[in-house]
Amino acid sequence: MPGRKLELTVGELAIRAGIAPSAVRFYEEQGLIFSRRTAGNQRRYHRAMLRRVAFVRASQAAGIPLAVIAEVLAELGDHESPSQAMWEAASTRWIADINHRIALLENMRDMIGSCVGCGCLSLGDCHLLNPGDELNKLGPGPRRLMTDD
Repeated sequence: MPGRKLELTVGELAIRAGIAPSAVRFYEEQGLIFSRRTAGNQRRYHRAMLRRVAFVRASQAAGIPLAVIAEVLAELGDHESPSQAMWEAASTRWIADINHRIALLENMRDMIGSCVGCGCLSLGDCHLLNPGDELNKLGPGPRRLMTDD
């Protein structure tokens, strides 16, 4: 296409991606997107960064941490866009982690009722913070607050 720009400014990328310019700079600091500098030291982003930002935002909406998203994007070249196949591969990788987090939340939901009458969360039979009284093996006192310093 003759009128299609290959590179975008920070503001143009932000508007097109629906994010703040500060988010564009943050994503770049995190290594999720890349830019080049002009002779006047202004950032210019390849059009592929639009799809990368969309990938980051969709991943974040699914609860995926930025560090994990960065691992997936590291497999791309600097001007390469994530594809549908890449999203499917990444989401397959993430499903086990998501299922693990769901199990933890369900466990917390089921156990939190036992804390309602406790008040202190430090009893030996606290299934939420001290399952099986494991902290007792470390000695007396507030073991979670004590350090070896």
